[in-house]
Amino acid sequence: MQIRDLPYPDPGVPDARSGLRFLVWLGRQQLGGQLKALLWGTLHMSGVALLPAAVGIAVQAVVDGSGARLALAGGLIALLGTLIALGDTMLHRSAVTNWITAAARVQQLLARKTAEMGAALTRRVAAGEITAVSTGDVERIGWLVEALSRFAAAAVTTMAVCVALVVYEPALGGVVAIGVPVLALAVLPLLPRATRRADEQRAKAGRATELASDTVAGLRVLRGIGGEELFLSRYRRASQEVRRAAVRSARMWSLISAVQVVLPGLLLIAVVRYGAGLALDGRVAVGELVTVYGAVTFLLFPLRHLEEIAMAYSFSRPSAKRAARVLGLRRTTTEKAGRAQEPLTGDLYDPESGLLAPAGRLTVVVCGDPDAAGRLAERLGGHAPLPADGESAPSALLGGVALDEVPLDAARAAVLVQDKDPVLLSGTLAELLDIPSSGAVSRDEALAAAQCGDVLDALVQSSAGAADDREEGGDPMRTRITERGRSLSGGQRQRLALARSLVADPEVLVLDEPTSAVDAHTEARIADGLRLIRAGRTTVVFASSPLLLDRAEQVAFVPEGEVAAVGLHRELLRGNAAYRAVVTRETDEEQRERQAGRAGLTGVTPMAGIEESA
Repeated sequence: MQIRDLPYPDPGVPDARSGLRFLVWLGRQQLGGQLKALLWGTLHMSGVALLPAAVGIAVQAVVDGSGARLALAGGLIALLGTLIALGDTMLHRSAVTNWITAAARVQQLLARKTAEMGAALTRRVAAGEITAVSTGDVERIGWLVEALSRFAAAAVTTMAVCVALVVYEPALGGVVAIGVPVLALAVLPLLPRATRRADEQRAKAGRATELASDTVAGLRVLRGIGGEELFLSRYRRASQEVRRAAVRSARMWSLISAVQVVLPGLLLIAVVRYGAGLALDGRVAVGELVTVYGAVTFLLFPLRHLEEIAMAYSFSRPSAKRAARVLGLRRTTTEKAGRAQEPLTGDLYDPESGLLAPAGRLTVVVCGDPDAAGRLAERLGGHAPLPADGESAPSALLGGVALDEVPLDAARAAVLVQDKDPVLLSGTLAELLDIPSSGAVSRDEALAAAQCGDVLDALVQSSAGAADDREEGGDPMRTRITERGRSLSGGQRQRLALARSLVADPEVLVLDEPTSAVDAHTEARIADGLRLIRAGRTTVVFASSPLLLDRAEQVAFVPEGEVAAVGLHRELLRGNAAYRAVVTRETDEEQRERQAGRAGLTGVTPMAGIEESA
């Protein structure tokens, strides 16, 4: 796989049982690129390792006064220099390619998982953690993939050089062959502590990222209640904790670096001292001593790769663990293979609550608890997360077919769930409404039904080219919407999101509090437009607004997670006290006073009649 071939047609199915298994799986996917980088790295480091031998030949040729051998040594040095340059260039190219392609694979897997889980993802994993995995963690995993091939090449070359030294000069080679493994193992006792400190730093950084994400998401509310300074102080404390953890981790890695400098230096001193004694005794030639010295100097270079791979693994291991946790999330149950790909239609039924939304009708559901309403809306769309005990809840049925037993794209094409806090992506209004749809509802009809006339005017007026647009008659479809629609009010965002859902025109549309941020007059017109434009389509609205309830073809009251009453709004208002309390926001005290007033009125009226007759 080359960079120009990205993205992958299929990033594969990862082994997400643990962070280590995920890294091993990712390494197998990169096997071809790793072997290529290993070959180029071996060529590069072999050239560097052979360079001392060529220099030793040149020195010995000068000592012996041999011009032919000196010319041979010069040609050999030139050849090795060419091989070193070629190998280093291609190694860097192959290693960086491995890094980028591995990071791209992980990001594609995360994007696929995000699309698969939908709104249920942020209810099972913190938004800050998702951000950390898709940014910094992807880079660290890519770093490990990139460093692995260079470390493997360094290890192969190191073993080859040690064997060659023992054969070339047994006395000095034996010292080097014993000393190099000792140097490599000397840092192992320090690695667990360094890894723990790196994990601590990553964990605190993840918490700080989550806090920052939550603060930015709630900035409008924080400004309204004057809580900016409180959250700023919390983030400042979290940021300082990350800084202190990073300093502690850096101290540990600096100690490892110091050990990697001091111990090889001591080995080099020992080799030079021992070799000088052998040269004075005439047991080794000057050129041989230079060769051994150069080889020992070269061996200090692969030891740096040992430090890098240890550091890369320490930083990527928690990153891989987080990535595996996200990629390991699953829907409530697995899809059953072989089910016919027929369009889903019919009544929508939730076995857990007993809610039945008849096909082609507008059903308004009153829960009283916003969180319970959100969970029920997710189940109706087939997006319900696993409960705490890990056992899957019964799946919602559409026309008798369980939504979690059909392919995900088929379930989502049939049932569209709009959250109570819908997200508007940045771009023009035309791009916002350019979504897969049946084609039966135009964007103008959807915008009119959602009462977006004043929203379109506001978009034109606030756009950068508003004056030009007005001169040309104004085209709100060309105006741009900022990220998450932050430049719009809550009611404006709700109405644009509703228009987007109406354009999609799914078989079943589930709306969770679609008018909670609009005024009563606008809400009444939206209710009329919604009933008209969705005529003949199944629509389920979670709301407790009398304006929506009065226009519903069926109202279901679900107070404690189960359907308690079904009927028309006015019927339930007269005959169900619990329903009336939820819809009218009547407190227990007000309910007792009203009941007492009724009882008093019932008791007084007969007495008044008796007195009048007397």
